Amino acid sequence: GPKANILVSGNEIRHFAKTLMEKMNITRPEEATTDGRRLEEEKEKKDEYIVVFSRSLTRLILNEAELIMVLAQEFQMRVVTVSLEDQSFPGIVQVISGASMLVSMHGAQLVASLFLPRGAAVVELFPYAVNPEQYTPYKTLASLPGMDLHYVSWRNTLEANTVTHPDRPWDQGGIVHLEQEERERILASKDVPRHLCCRNPEWLFRIYQDTLVDIPSLLEVLREGLKTRPSLRKAKPASTVHPGRVREAQCQTSVQAANEAKLTVSWQIPWNLKYLKVREVKYEV
Repeated sequence: GPKANILVSGNEIRHFAKTLMEKMNITRPEEATTDGRRLEEEKEKKDEYIVVFSRSLTRLILNEAELIMVLAQEFQMRVVTVSLEDQSFPGIVQVISGASMLVSMHGAQLVASLFLPRGAAVVELFPYAVNPEQYTPYKTLASLPGMDLHYVSWRNTLEANTVTHPDRPWDQGGIVHLEQEERERILASKDVPRHLCCRNPEWLFRIYQDTLVDIPSLLEVLREGLKTRPSLRKAKPASTVHPGRVREAQCQTSVQAANEAKLTVSWQIPWNLKYLKVREVKYEV
């Protein structure tokens, strides 16, 4: 789950993403200049697309082609796939940086959602017996103030729609190395219990399943979850991040003379002030 008192905001994450993109010579589609607002809006609408993270080795979406077709039909957008196995990282970032939605099975590849434009949606798919509420790094990332991303999760609740791989190596979810009693317990379990990251055999067994996505339930989750999605593509929102508290505040008094005293107040600037574009800062004592 997310840490308490997270000291980073979406502003720093987006600043990092922008810097990284500059290093890779990638320009966001939204940064390209276009003459005329109407032309820009038409181009934007025409260029809207959904990205699906495709995996070819583990955690497969078994009906990926059907999923792509349904997403295109439901949202009237083209759908493109990206794959860490087949494409370069800069190439993937270039595609994601202009997407309206990113769809992926739970996995580290979802950290690429930090390159999505403001107003985009992150759709995270979870295999059978894996509770989204217990694995929230990408939900936390999308929900940081200033990221302006919309997060939706879907969970496979149908055991018939999952393919397990008990014979694989242990680090890819195999359980043949376990005692029979433990194997039977894991196979019968319908919910991975809370555990420490990241070598828990039951967690690995379930997260490395292949999934046949139940299209009707996914569409239901998307329709409900995206109702409140803000449209931020056309207007760049003002920063909602404010300076944090001052640090190391100190107050000292000294007597100068019988009828004269001195009060000195000092402090260090807020930690995030250097990330905020401000011309003037006023402190109230």
